[in-house]
Parts: sequence; C-alpha cells; structure tokens
Amino acid sequence: MDILIIIKAVILGIVEGLTEWLPISSTGHMILVNEFIHMPVDTKFMDMFLVVIQLGAILSVVTMNFTKLNPFSDHKKLFERKETFSLWGKVIFACIPAGIIGLLFNKYMEEHFMNAHVVAFTLIIYGILFIVVENYNSNRQPRINTLAELDYKTAFIIGLFQVLALVPGTSRSGATILGGLLFGVSRYIAAEFTFFLAIPIMFGASLLKLIKFGFNYTGNEIIILLVGMIIAYIVSIISIKFLLRYIRNNDFKVFGWYRIILGIIILAYFLLQ
Repeated sequence: MDILIIIKAVILGIVEGLTEWLPISSTGHMILVNEFIHMPVDTKFMDMFLVVIQLGAILSVVTMNFTKLNPFSDHKKLFERKETFSLWGKVIFACIPAGIIGLLFNKYMEEHFMNAHVVAFTLIIYGILFIVVENYNSNRQPRINTLAELDYKTAFIIGLFQVLALVPGTSRSGATILGGLLFGVSRYIAAEFTFFLAIPIMFGASLLKLIKFGFNYTGNEIIILLVGMIIAYIVSIISIKFLLRYIRNNDFKVFGWYRIILGIIILAYFLLQ
C-alpha cells in the first residue's frame, strides 16, 4: 500500500477527532480537507469512510464515560442506576427527530448540499449565531446545571436542533449546544449531553453506511478505515478533555469567530477559482 494514502487517512482521522466535538462542523471540515488531499480511492468507499470514521470518535465518548453511561455498574446505588436509565431515556427521546428526518432526507442532503459552498455559508451563519446567543446569555443564569435537572422537554428541544446538522457545515455539536444554551442549559451540561446524543445517531448513521456499502472490502480499504478510526479515537479524547476544561471558564464566542473567518476564507478561495 502507498504510504501516502495512510498519511492521508491519518490526517482525516486527526481532523475528525478534533472537529467532531468542537462546535465547528466535522463533516464540513472533512469535505474541505478532502478537497485538498483527495484520497485515490473509490468514490463510494470515500463517502462511506467520511461517515464511518466517526465510530472512532464515538468510541472515545463511550470509553471515557463508561461508568456514567452504564446503568448496571456495581459501583452505583439504586437511585444512581435510575438516573442513568433516565439519562438514556432522554438521549433516545431527543434523537427521535434527527433519526426520522435523517432517514427521510439524508440522500437528498448528500446529493444537493455536500459541497464546499454550502459548508462555507453554514459555517458563517452559525458562527454569527454563537456570538449572538452568547451575548444574549451574558446576563442570564442557566436553570439547568446537571444532567439530572435536564427534563425530557428540554432534551427533546435540543434534539430538534440536532436536525439542523443534516446540512453540512452546521455542526451537530454546534446546533445542539446552541439549542441547549437558548433554553437555559449551562455550557458544560449542553456540551456533555451533546456528546451522549452523538452515540445513537452516529452509530445508526455508520451502520446504515456500512450496510449500503456492503462488506466486500479490499485489504487496503480495511487498513485505511481502521487507521482513520483509531486516530479519530485518540484525538477525540484529547479534543473532548480540552473542550470540557475550556468551557468551565470561557464561552463559545471563539468558536463563532473561527467559523466566520474560515467560512469567509473558503468562499474567497472558491470564488477565485
């Protein structure tokens, strides 16, 4: 196998791990990076790779929060197990809108919106929204500061915001964090709940892609996929720890400005082509 292909898989894994959890759009960045370091693989495989590589990122959330997410843990008391079951209930309930809309419109979105221009516009739009929402919240105190305080109604509303992420460049984490902030959830809990929301949605999306692609992989394709997932897993752990530490004392405005600047650069680049 050409070592250059492995290097490109590593780069895409790094990009996935960094951008999946930061509210800056992993899909958008993956599309853009692929524009510049095009992988010499079958188009059908690449479409699958860009989704299934997210499994590595998801596994990082599962392993980092295994005790918190495991209702059968021997270390938990009865009320803690009930809270964990309740958390999973909220996660599943919140995933219903994106699950239904995703199944109905995923193909249409891929065919019409999976391009750099759409990514640029959504990066800018949601970048502005982050700044506006943070300014709006500057004199407000969050009403929800723990996962136990997060009710099913608010969880479902956050899930509705997750639907917006079907458009590339929106950022699934960005949309759900914005929804949480608007409805009184603290930054830390909005981010943490967003991580958990990703588990069923992204497992489901990856499974659909794998089934659609089939299981007739070449040896090279298996290596590329595994390399991308492993790198995404490692980098995701670093990315998640950074974000949770950062937002304890900072807001999301820096990510808003980053999105705006990146979106403008992308638009300028493609307009000059």
